[in-house]
Amino acid sequence: MAEREPLLQVSGLHAWYGQSHVLQGVDLQVGAGEIVSVLGRNGAGRSTLLKALIGQVRSEGALRFGGEDILGLPTYEIARRGIGYVPESRDVFPALTVEQNLLLGCKSGKSNKDGWSFDDMYAMFPSLHKRRVVAAGSLSGGEQQMLSLARALMGNPRLMLVDEPAEGLSPQMVEQVARYLRLLRERQVAVLLIEQKQAIALDISQRVYVMGRGEIVFHGTPGQLLADEGVQRDWLSV
Repeated sequence: MAEREPLLQVSGLHAWYGQSHVLQGVDLQVGAGEIVSVLGRNGAGRSTLLKALIGQVRSEGALRFGGEDILGLPTYEIARRGIGYVPESRDVFPALTVEQNLLLGCKSGKSNKDGWSFDDMYAMFPSLHKRRVVAAGSLSGGEQQMLSLARALMGNPRLMLVDEPAEGLSPQMVEQVARYLRLLRERQVAVLLIEQKQAIALDISQRVYVMGRGEIVFHGTPGQLLADEGVQRDWLSV
């Protein structure tokens, strides 16, 4: 019986910012319903990796999603194929209400009949329900992060690319993010997570990659990473 192809398969991926060659041949894969974390120091190329996957930087190599080649497609086409993206900058629409932001996440521009719903989002993030008619620009940083995560889910993605979701959040908000990611796993949504807080990443991930200088320098389970003092010292410790 042939081995099933991963949901996301990245091979020999190179990416550039202008003339700066950031990704140096990255190989990586994510299975359906799997949470995979990418760790590394700031400047290792992790955020660039997500931007390359969603079509926001110049890239070369092989990139397959759901058995289809997607390298070179515009960002909106990649999103329509089932990839959600939550950037570190959050990027909510400040003049629109919370509910209008969520509506923009729906592929059809209408509320979802199947998959994730407004009720799901409000159950997950009760503070958004309380402020659903409030302009998103007036939300706190943590609430904007919740909104960005919820809006990406409204498109019913098969894979979520999530960049530093716990950055700058209170411990209470960080725990909400962790619950959100666990719920995605329960609902069989795959996640490729960039996260500086290793405790969260190692707790929820099935596999871990470590990046350094635009390359993958480690791949294994969270337990294997914790046991590898050399990788932690050379590529993760500050």
